[in-house]
Amino acid sequence: MKSSGRLARINDEILRETSDIIRSDLKDPRVETIVSVLRVETSSDLRHCKLYVSILGDSEKQEEAFKALENASGFIRKRLAERANLRLTPEIRFIFDDSLEHGFRMHKLIDEANRSIRQREKAASAEASE
Repeated sequence: MKSSGRLARINDEILRETSDIIRSDLKDPRVETIVSVLRVETSSDLRHCKLYVSILGDSEKQEEAFKALENASGFIRKRLAERANLRLTPEIRFIFDDSLEHGFRMHKLIDEANRSIRQREKAASAEASE
């Protein structure tokens, strides 16, 4: 059985290397948007791994980029085998994760709420000084 510390190091290495492969080696024009590998979960037998990716852009661009990643999984796995120090190179499965996009939306809503509060406070202080 693999120790969790070793598995965490393997996950970190896979995350780092696949991020670099997607950014520098993958030449598919459908992956022109920003793709981030957020998390990697490798099975304890090191045969399979899930790569959670976030893709910025509208839903059509996200879908195209995700399909391109899925189509390139063999290429990415081959490059990973060349670059990573692993006895076995796991089968890669991409999983779409919209948490970054959700975070951006929440940040925008919070900014809008704060701006609205400041405007109301400004209006209230202007009325009070009259």
